[in-house]
Amino acid sequence: MSVRIGDIESALMDWAPAETAQSYDNVGLQIGRLSMAVNRCLVALDVTPEVVREAKSIKADCVFTHHPLIFKPLSNLTDDSLVSSMALDLAEAGIALYAIHTNLDAARDGVSFELAKTLGLQNIEFLSGIEDKVLKLVLFVPVDHIDSVRDAALSAGAGQIGNYSECSFSHGGSATFRPGAMSDPFSGNAGGPRESVNEIRLEMQVARWVLKDVLAAVKKVHPYEEVAHDVIAVENEFKNAGIGAIGSLAEPTSLASFLNSASSVLENPGLKYVGNEQMIIDKVAVCGGSGSDFIGLARKAGADVYVSADITYHRFFEVMDQSGQIEMAIVDAGHYETESMTESLLCNWLRERFPEVEWVRTSVRTSPVKTWTGG
Repeated sequence: MSVRIGDIESALMDWAPAETAQSYDNVGLQIGRLSMAVNRCLVALDVTPEVVREAKSIKADCVFTHHPLIFKPLSNLTDDSLVSSMALDLAEAGIALYAIHTNLDAARDGVSFELAKTLGLQNIEFLSGIEDKVLKLVLFVPVDHIDSVRDAALSAGAGQIGNYSECSFSHGGSATFRPGAMSDPFSGNAGGPRESVNEIRLEMQVARWVLKDVLAAVKKVHPYEEVAHDVIAVENEFKNAGIGAIGSLAEPTSLASFLNSASSVLENPGLKYVGNEQMIIDKVAVCGGSGSDFIGLARKAGADVYVSADITYHRFFEVMDQSGQIEMAIVDAGHYETESMTESLLCNWLRERFPEVEWVRTSVRTSPVKTWTGG
């Protein structure tokens, strides 16, 4: 049976749910149909005219990118601007386009984790979790059905807390109810007297986007006609997705040595940085792409250096104390350079799960930015 774009999307959403993308983002299928069969896909960081030509030349069915081509609604689909021209070209060629952007940034083992690994970091974790993504689901279950209800909820995605799964809490109590005349009660009779039953209160953490699936799974096995449950908003950070990454070097080193290594592995000869070249670097925080807004998180986490991109001039001053001493180094390593490893990350991840599809990493360096080093 052919692999379809919808099959690939389902797998990607388990890894990097669309609901973890930033509000301004536009992720998912941008051109084409989810029902489209896929045999060969081109993977690139960006869509450029060269990438479109490459997709045509290798007869790709679709292009998977990190950066979306379409961020804002297009007023027309013509050849009079760069974005609409490329979108039209892909559509006319029958080539689909799929983007996985800030949701992959936020994913465990996503973009920032891959950047951290590229820099040689160990014991990598999120720099910060994300908020407003967690709910607590409370279910009231008769004692004899607690195992089947718990298993159904956990199988549907409830109970994930960081690196732990199948997390739940339960305790017993007595519940009362009076069946209405039109009811079909599990115990007692319709229109009968008030009933009392021994129940278990079952509590689990649930990500907002899986709540619907969890409740549907519970209702299939719960014996009550009306499933008694509460959905409670909590202020816990969601720890299965997050912002940036942080880890440690195998051996502490000087900032100068770290800069030499980073320049080499990221293939960027022109790093911008703030810091004393002799300062010792051990704990390293990173964020692939634009990460100016997370300088404070890196400092709070105790990082010796923060590696990201698109850091504006005045943000470099934020790591100085009252006397102007640098408390944490910052390295601006370039937007493309801190995310280019996403191409191989996606190719390898998708190839492992869909070996029937030929996954081709682009041969194009999609960044239009160059560094002048003299000569």
